[in-house]
Amino acid sequence: MSMKCFLWPAALLPLCLPLILHAQTPLADSLGLEQLQRVALERNHDVRVSALVLDSAAAAVTSAAAAPNPMLTVQTMNINPGLGVGAGSLRSKTVDSSVRIDQLLERGGKRDLRRDSAVHQAEGAREDVREARRQLRLAVSQAYYDALAAGERLAILDDTAQLYQRTVEVAQKKRQAGDVSPADVARLQVEALRASNDTAQARSDVARARQTLALLTGIDNRQAQLPLADGWPAVVATTLAQDDPAEAAIARRPDVMAAQARVAAALSAHKLALAARTRDVSIGVQAEHYPASASNPQGSGNSFGISLQVPLFLRYQYDGEIRSAQVALDLAQENLEQARILARAELSRSALDVRSNGERLQRIDDSLLPAAQKSAQAAEFAYQHGALPIADVLDVRRSYRAVQLDALAARSDYAKALAAWQASFPTASLESTTP
Repeated sequence: MSMKCFLWPAALLPLCLPLILHAQTPLADSLGLEQLQRVALERNHDVRVSALVLDSAAAAVTSAAAAPNPMLTVQTMNINPGLGVGAGSLRSKTVDSSVRIDQLLERGGKRDLRRDSAVHQAEGAREDVREARRQLRLAVSQAYYDALAAGERLAILDDTAQLYQRTVEVAQKKRQAGDVSPADVARLQVEALRASNDTAQARSDVARARQTLALLTGIDNRQAQLPLADGWPAVVATTLAQDDPAEAAIARRPDVMAAQARVAAALSAHKLALAARTRDVSIGVQAEHYPASASNPQGSGNSFGISLQVPLFLRYQYDGEIRSAQVALDLAQENLEQARILARAELSRSALDVRSNGERLQRIDDSLLPAAQKSAQAAEFAYQHGALPIADVLDVRRSYRAVQLDALAARSDYAKALAAWQASFPTASLESTTP
């Protein structure tokens, strides 16, 4: 990639960023997952900060690519108070005036190495933006499914509480008729109160889950109360083997690519430290005007000079800078290897979670939940017709509610595992680095 191709988008970023930040996606009457992810990418502060860091890295490229400026020196000397400076115009005064220009000439390819290191650092910053966007999309997905699960859990517990309340009312009428003992009514009232407490706690959990979603996406509390538009994802088969993660997908992950860019930057910095042993030279050109006068005849008229400055490495050979650059290169390589190991482990773990949670959810949906529902319906029918004692029907109700909550937890775990697995693969939505 050429230098001009890299600098143009970076130079335009500060101009476009305010417009991008204010062009926020409007919200509909319900909250969809992809819509909330887009809103979060526009409003999240961490993504904005990473974009500003990228802009700073692009500015560093401009600084690193610049050549040293020449130095201009204007000097007056040999002013003799005893003999005087003579008569006449200012140019005729007997003072030694000089104009000098010095230019440092960098050798050893220092400028190119400095620019290459800055370019690679900017590439790492750009991948950091992509990684921040990836992590944010994943966090929004997790928070969305937590809010969805909290809402459905509230619905289950609220239905259970209403069922107990209706049962208590019927049991009180039967107690007056002598068909139900006071102990059974008291037991039902205890279960109804426990169900009401569970409902109140679930309502609080819903509020917290919605607040977490609002904080991640930047929406206000009123918008956070809108209904969720998307349901649970369907169970799909993962094609990634646990013991053979997709190396191509790992290599394209933003965190791995950022680590690779920083290895390249550290390598250029190490070469730059070695190039410090190549002596830079400074060339100077000077014009001097020193007229003579009757009272001060030592002037030399107009003269010119050329100078060459070369450093002498008599006491120091930049060993510290070279060693420091080598350590930085080794550290960058270790970070790259760690990023690859973590990415591989995350990909394998997410694939395993998707597979195991999917199988668990299918077993619950295909066998456990229908059986528990059928058992609960039979128990309610038997209880209404006096064929089942209250203790047994309470046990069946608790069992059915537990199965319902297990099924809900399985759906939530599978949805979050699937989102994590999908986030492990770079997508086109991550390619843009502007929030």
